[in-house]
Amino acid sequence: MTEYIYDLLVIGSGPGGQSAALQAASLGKRVGLIERKPYLGGVSLQTGTIPSKALREAAYLASRFSSRGMREARQFRDQQHSGFLSEAVSRKQAVIDRHERLLLNQLMSHGVSLLPGEAGFIDAHTLSLRKSNGEVAQLSAAVIVLATGSRPRRPADVPFDKERVLDSTSILQMRRLPQRMTIIGGGVIACEFTTMFAPLGVAVSLIDTHDHLLAYLDADIQQTLEHDLLDMGVQLHMKTRVKRIERHDQRVQLETDSGVIFETDVVLYALGRVPNYDSLKLDAAGIDADDQGWVRINEHHQTSQDHIYIIGDLAGRPSLASTAMEQGRLAMKHAFDRKHAAPAGQLPMAIYTIPELSYVGNTERELQEQGIDYVVGRARFSETARGQIIGEERGFMKLLVDRSSQALLGVHIIGESASELVHIGQMAMNCGAGVNLLASTVYNYPTLAHCYKSAALHCLQQLQA
Repeated sequence: MTEYIYDLLVIGSGPGGQSAALQAASLGKRVGLIERKPYLGGVSLQTGTIPSKALREAAYLASRFSSRGMREARQFRDQQHSGFLSEAVSRKQAVIDRHERLLLNQLMSHGVSLLPGEAGFIDAHTLSLRKSNGEVAQLSAAVIVLATGSRPRRPADVPFDKERVLDSTSILQMRRLPQRMTIIGGGVIACEFTTMFAPLGVAVSLIDTHDHLLAYLDADIQQTLEHDLLDMGVQLHMKTRVKRIERHDQRVQLETDSGVIFETDVVLYALGRVPNYDSLKLDAAGIDADDQGWVRINEHHQTSQDHIYIIGDLAGRPSLASTAMEQGRLAMKHAFDRKHAAPAGQLPMAIYTIPELSYVGNTERELQEQGIDYVVGRARFSETARGQIIGEERGFMKLLVDRSSQALLGVHIIGESASELVHIGQMAMNCGAGVNLLASTVYNYPTLAHCYKSAALHCLQQLQA
């Protein structure tokens, strides 16, 4: 039997890599965690999830003040060009530093070996590790997890300069708010940054080739989000393609396929991400990527080499920190403790726009395509005491329930705390509970969670009609 230095080597210290390393370590395995950057946490902690959400909080406060006509909103806007963004970035960095320290302590307390350097395959069980001083070491493991994440797509014809033409990483280094910003893209990143900057007084234009933003969402949620963007003053240019981007001194000029010219102070290019496979030398491990640069995996996240797993952004959609963590946990349960590798059940999705939106399960469109007979229960935040207290005008919850079995098939929420509220519906679905459970549950009052009761009772009225 071959003797390996480690039971597990994980490449990448983002949420998925952390979870895989900690899960294997808790099973008594010898674990090494490789990270090529001089810091831990990957994109999620350093340049993505955590920093963008920290900045979002400032924008969220501004949007709340503004929507409620409070004096603080005017003062907030007056201050925005006198150091607000620099202060917000400093606060963001403090959050990152604290979280990184906590992560380091957690990994060390579990006995995970931290291995700085850039890894590449020598063969299917052996990695070379190039350290910052040029020294190269060889490491081997029975199981290897690839969790190297993704990076923003940067086409060669887009003149990125980290000052006026930005991607989702470089935009987080801005120190001063522009007067005008044009965002290219209609996905999660584009929508989140749109609602982050518009409440701060930036004149935002969003350009996308699709008919609607986030086309995979429930149609009612999608339309409400678009209406909220328009209310923020966002200019939506849908079914529009940008063919040219040029920088001219302190402004940027864009031209569309139809010949329309846009001038702006800053461009955020947010059209897709690409996997970080470049330095891994996959061919040496006997693994092939497809024409788009992605590697096929099975339901356990195994590649064609069954001891090599791929998790997180490298696994493709949904590319969320929460799913990456679960993928890491389940992959290691499968690798080292197979009799306990239970499926994850329904996974929630959240998009941190302003307002938040979140969902779990099917959309109406999907149920209609499957020919399932269902009813819809609705509850508006504005019709609850809590919603009225916080001034929630447009937020709502929507439940989709099977007419025959009364099983909960989908939960869709837009509004304050949507990313938190969705977990109640998720738990009900994963437990196989029907709409009766939600209707009979007593919720704290006043809370937005009480919408579950209202929406469930609405469903039952239709089911009993």
